[in-house]
Amino acid sequence: MSIWVDVARVSSAVNVVLLLALASVWARNYLDIRSKYPLGLLVFAVFLLARNALALYMYIVDPTLSGWFSTEVPAIAWRAMMLLHVFETIGLLFLSWITFD
Repeated sequence: MSIWVDVARVSSAVNVVLLLALASVWARNYLDIRSKYPLGLLVFAVFLLARNALALYMYIVDPTLSGWFSTEVPAIAWRAMMLLHVFETIGLLFLSWITFD
């Protein structure tokens, strides 16, 4: 089961990095053009960043939750959580490609 935990952790970390990069671009765009569209993207990125940072904290730092996630969560639940993280990473990679192109 540790492979699911590791994939979810790595995916969450990649998501945090991608969201920081995207948020910086969208914040700069908002400051330049003052449009609601980049502001909406920035707010979206901030909330998604908070969600991924919290997940990463729970998976790695928090002693109670990280131990619980590593030992007592059923494999089927880990597969589902891992898939959600991976799908999010794929979506953020696509969004990054569009943003930085």
